Amino acid sequence: MKNIAYFLFLLATYSSFGQITHKRKLSMLGSPLEITVVAQDTIQGNQYIDMAIAEVKRIENLISDWIPSSQISKVNQNAGIKAIKVDKEVFDLVGRAIKVSQITSGAFDISYASMDKIWKFDGSMKAMPTEEAIKKSVSKIGYKNIILDSNEQTIFLKIGGMKLGLGGIGQGYIADKVKELLQTKGCVSGIVNVSGDINTWGKQVDGKSWTVAIVNPMNKNKIFATFPLENSAVETSGSYEKFVFFNGIRYSHIIDPRTGYPAQGIVSVSVFAKQTEIADALATGIFVLGVEVGLDLVNQMKGIQCIIVDDKGKIHTSKGIDIKKFE
Repeated sequence: MKNIAYFLFLLATYSSFGQITHKRKLSMLGSPLEITVVAQDTIQGNQYIDMAIAEVKRIENLISDWIPSSQISKVNQNAGIKAIKVDKEVFDLVGRAIKVSQITSGAFDISYASMDKIWKFDGSMKAMPTEEAIKKSVSKIGYKNIILDSNEQTIFLKIGGMKLGLGGIGQGYIADKVKELLQTKGCVSGIVNVSGDINTWGKQVDGKSWTVAIVNPMNKNKIFATFPLENSAVETSGSYEKFVFFNGIRYSHIIDPRTGYPAQGIVSVSVFAKQTEIADALATGIFVLGVEVGLDLVNQMKGIQCIIVDDKGKIHTSKGIDIKKFE
């Protein structure tokens, strides 16, 4: 689950050219969805947003593991039994997710849905799980046990009880696909925000860039940097609201799928990229990898930047960001 750590400032609503900024908020995928478009009038704005919502529903019915009839659910239902043929769209998305698993050394893993839910962050957990329970909780996780057959376009999970969950990449993918659809339909500018996965295109009606403000996770009323978004995406993952303390150690709700233990050392990661899909997946991976390894990974990737806030409140940035320019 992601905690949203940003504010969007829509600086203009009407332009001298008759364009308007039209926005709608709703709940889908069990999460907040906000779509903002620049249109000629309210009628056109609603048409664009209706198309966007239909696209979200279409993709949700393909990849949500909460919908029993989805293609991902069918793959999960047949884990250890047989391979399942899926649409090329689903096949390719899973393939890209596996590549992110590879470059993050498994810190991001779409088979995380196989994890036993032994950690509770609702205040009900009074003692740490045992080492044996933690080890057992991740016994069915492992992206290397996801078998893709490109000739047959099938996905097979080698271990019975294994499950795919695209929550760590799927929301970003949806944001990208909605943007792509609206652009093909003639929408010249907008923002898609799927539970904190944000993608933008074009400019506001006054010609200014869309702007994202990153808040200080230690003080959510304080903004520490404001960035223009130029046809680009950002995703923020945080653990500052859901965590537990045992023996003086802070454990976040973001679990390392390799060990079963909560990630430590980071309270917020913001990743900037051209596509929300990669920003979404990398934010989770970096959170698990930690500050040093996470920054080293990002600094080797073209077109990717990130901001990390550690559990001491110190801000770390990748090489391409000079935070002082945006304070």
